[in-house]
Amino acid sequence: MSQIQVSHLTFGYEGSFDNVFEDVSFVIDTDWKLGFIGRNGKGKTTFLNLLMGNYPYQGKISAAAVFDCFPYEITEENIQMPAADFVEDLKAGCELWRVICELNLLEESAEILYRPFKTLSPGQRGKILLAVLFSGEDDFLLIDEPTNHLDEGARECVKKYLSSKKGFILVSHDRDLLDACIDHVLVLNRQTIEVQAGNFSSWWENKRRKDLFMKTENEKHLKEIGKLKKAAAQSTRWADKNERTKIGYDPVKEHDRPTRAYIGGKTKKMQSRVKQMEKRLKREIDEKEGLLADIEETADLKLMPLVHHKERIVNVKDYSLQYRGADGPVFTDLTFTVERGERIAVCGENGCGKSTLIKMILQKANVADTCLPVVESGVCETASGLVISYVDQDTSGLRGTVSEFCIERKLDESLFCAILRQLDFDRAQFAKNMEDYSEGQKKKVLLAASLLTPAHLYIWDEPLNYIDVFSRMQIEKLLLEYEPTMLFVEHDKRFCEKIATKTIWLPFTRRH
Repeated sequence: MSQIQVSHLTFGYEGSFDNVFEDVSFVIDTDWKLGFIGRNGKGKTTFLNLLMGNYPYQGKISAAAVFDCFPYEITEENIQMPAADFVEDLKAGCELWRVICELNLLEESAEILYRPFKTLSPGQRGKILLAVLFSGEDDFLLIDEPTNHLDEGARECVKKYLSSKKGFILVSHDRDLLDACIDHVLVLNRQTIEVQAGNFSSWWENKRRKDLFMKTENEKHLKEIGKLKKAAAQSTRWADKNERTKIGYDPVKEHDRPTRAYIGGKTKKMQSRVKQMEKRLKREIDEKEGLLADIEETADLKLMPLVHHKERIVNVKDYSLQYRGADGPVFTDLTFTVERGERIAVCGENGCGKSTLIKMILQKANVADTCLPVVESGVCETASGLVISYVDQDTSGLRGTVSEFCIERKLDESLFCAILRQLDFDRAQFAKNMEDYSEGQKKKVLLAASLLTPAHLYIWDEPLNYIDVFSRMQIEKLLLEYEPTMLFVEHDKRFCEKIATKTIWLPFTRRH
């Protein structure tokens, strides 16, 4: 067991308006299971890169531990090969037998090490990379979003696996995973960084209570400041009025009037009282400063769903689908309906056809850009005149500026930027090209576009990948308030439990 000491760390990207970290200091233990929490774009992945020595920085990071980071970069050459042939390229000194032992703990057969990497599912690829990561000894491991794109079964497996390990930093926005796997949190607040014992839920409850206390203290200070300002203004008026009584004073004719010296002394006392009040006022303001600096105030988002004249807007009955040239169907005999006001979660293993089903519904509603090369049987139909707002799971197509994106999508730029601001976008981000955004920020761009598009049906394909915890809660609140008709694929267990009014399970037919 050793410590990692971060002292006066300062780092900013070249050409950036602000530093990501400014004079940051804290200490963590290499024996901890540490959850790393913070808003999108706050610097979580950047900090992992700093630990790995990938960027120059000011300050000092002291550690006796050796760092290794997930996910590894897989080259175009490696993706064509079996993982058994390149694990040593990923982790120096990696021994295959150790990887096999870790795969066994991940409930996965060693056989996948000998199949071309490109043929494996996202879950299998992730498990291999985790097995390689944990195959070393005495490393302090940096794990960045290990469950993105994984189905519920794979997530449960990874959760169970990580809960049995220690000595890592886990970056994740999955509340269920964090609660199961960590015993400490490292939190990037708005102005400060804190380290705290416990899991996500215990930290969140502590934060909620702390925020409530700070808001109460802030209100008390505001009331006291108001009283002091009022009293100081009144005393200043009295002092000025008293001082003016010296004007035109004739001691012979007005011998019964107080002397100038007496009036001056009284005025001086009043002015002294004003100065004392101003000192108290400054002290109250100083105490108030910083009280609300770390409070996460999420703005209430708005949605403009349309109401379709038909009750049933999607009808799927005895529906089977197969790609042309494939050796088997994607799914068979699928039956469900989407009624107005329902929020339906589409669930199933990776590769069972969830995204394919969504694309077919988009195609039937004349929303899809391309026509899938498939053979169908059964019924898959949408109501006439159906307007759909779609969020794709893939963000790789985002290029150019926000203005260019709004022109392409025919969006009101001012409203679009307002929604992004409500999703905690910094104004400085609007001057950047979107390809330079973090993955979470890219996803927020797609979500903001969807929220700004009035629709009868909102179809979201894995909308929460990379999205921070605070924004997830913000979106949950929005959907529960406006109750739009939705069809969505999402592996965040807590999100599905809160939002879905109905669940459709797609059976795993084959690996396609």
